Amino acid sequence: MDYITAEQAAEAAKGLTYEKMWALLMEDRRKMEEDHRKMEEDHRKRDEQREKDWKKTEKEMAALRKQLGDLGISVGGLSEAIFSGELWKKFDKAGYAFTNQCHTRKFIENKRVIAEADYWLDNGDYVMPIEVKTKLNKDDILNHIERIEKIRGYMDARGDTRKIVGAVAGGIISENVYKFAHDNGLYVIMQTGESIALADRPDGFKAREW
Repeated sequence: MDYITAEQAAEAAKGLTYEKMWALLMEDRRKMEEDHRKMEEDHRKRDEQREKDWKKTEKEMAALRKQLGDLGISVGGLSEAIFSGELWKKFDKAGYAFTNQCHTRKFIENKRVIAEADYWLDNGDYVMPIEVKTKLNKDDILNHIERIEKIRGYMDARGDTRKIVGAVAGGIISENVYKFAHDNGLYVIMQTGESIALADRPDGFKAREW
């Protein structure tokens, strides 16, 4: 933006008539208005492009949901399938030598399911229920903590003294959700391209144990 500075205006004012000074000021104002119009036009085009991109994404997701429905697979089920690889290996560096992994572990009491883990890892010392979501949010984390507490009660009633550590996984996870999960002592598993990885923990992170 080529606006007139105070120094330039003072220098230009030497020997200028009132009419010439007014013309300079009007030209500067014209440039400012032109820049403003250009900025508004850029914003409008950007908003239009975002709207087009969003509609395209919605259309593609609708087509995907239909395809999955025709196959009898839910979007949630697809997310779980993505994370169904050798999850136990992801925790080796975190110090857990899990020896068992299973999908959809249900806890039944008085002929009623009181809790259900999408994935379940365990060994002789620890168990880890994992909740998987397409898009992970804070409510999912709070619900998982409540689920873990129910599992703790279930294990205590049966003399299972192994410690519980929790983890959550998601295809889409925002930064504040990462932080919320870690602040609550949960591990986070994220999707990285065609694979998955254990998200980096913040300094001082300590896994919560039940």
